[in-house]
Amino acid sequence: MSFQAYLDTIEDRTGLTPRQLTALAHERGLDAPGTKAADVVAWLKDDYGLGRGHAMAMVHVLKNGPKIDSKHVGSTGMHRDESDTLWLDGKATKPT
Repeated sequence: MSFQAYLDTIEDRTGLTPRQLTALAHERGLDAPGTKAADVVAWLKDDYGLGRGHAMAMVHVLKNGPKIDSKHVGSTGMHRDESDTLWLDGKATKPT
């Protein structure tokens, strides 16, 4: 599953875009420097029923923003992405 596919599935499961979840995490202080991934994972599990893999995708977004390593762009295999920039504003608004 590509990184973007993880984020799209998070939207399907929670009804919230990654950007909306980022804003909620900010309100809770879960995007502050030094925040432990376990705290974010626990929040997403408790409030939205997300598993560790999907929660860790959100941890990456909270810590690093929408950029991912370009080594996954255009590569082969199940973890490849089309771009090194993730779309955080929802599947319905994603440019084709």
